[in-house]
Amino acid sequence: MLVLSRKKDEVIVIGDDIEVTIVDIRGDQIKIGVSAPRSVSIHRKEIYDAIHAENKAASQATASQVGKLADLLRQRANK
Repeated sequence: MLVLSRKKDEVIVIGDDIEVTIVDIRGDQIKIGVSAPRSVSIHRKEIYDAIHAENKAASQATASQVGKLADLLRQRANK
């Protein structure tokens, strides 16, 4: 992990197109601004972890669930 010291209004550049700006510092809390292309997802760590956990749970379909889905699709195709 790279650790950098920055003051208010100073910027960190990541790659060619991501900038992290220190917007405000109050006590033990820091506000940052992130400028990045729309193609780059930016999430707080706890949100990122929740998204990945939900995606993993959704991908763990049982054989029974897959069979029910296949039956439903066949019924719709035969209408």
